[in-house]
Amino acid sequence: MSATIKSRYLGKLRVESTHLQSGNRLITDAPTDNRGKGEAFSPTDLLATSLGSCIMTIMGITATDNGIDIEGTEIEITKIMASEPRRVAEVVIEFFFPDKKYTDEQKQIIEKVAGTSPVPLSVSAKLKQTIRFHW
Repeated sequence: MSATIKSRYLGKLRVESTHLQSGNRLITDAPTDNRGKGEAFSPTDLLATSLGSCIMTIMGITATDNGIDIEGTEIEITKIMASEPRRVAEVVIEFFFPDKKYTDEQKQIIEKVAGTSPVPLSVSAKLKQTIRFHW
C-alpha cells in the first residue's frame, strides 16, 4: 500500500501537504486562538470542510443517478470547538440549493443520503453533525 498524502512541517505551526496522485498542495496553520497565524485552513477547519465536501459529493452522486440537477448548491460550514480536551464538538453544515423547483420526492432523495458518506461515518460519534437544508 502506498501513501496518499505527504506532509512536511515548515515551522511556526505551519504544515504543507501534497496529494501524491495529483500533486496538489495545501498549507495548514494553527488557528489564532491556538498560537497560530490563522493565515490558512487549520487542521480542524479541514475536518469540518471534509465533512461538508463529502456529504455534498454523495449528494452529487445520488443526484446524478436520479437525474436531479444540484449544480450551484452552496455550503456554509460552522465549526464549534470545545475545550478539555480541545476538539471539534460540533459541525453545522447548511446546504443552499439553487431555485430549480425541486419536487418533494427529489428533496427527499437528496436529504436521505446526507449522513451516509465516508467522512460522516468515520468521525467520532461524539462529534455532533448538524445538517440543514435550504431549498
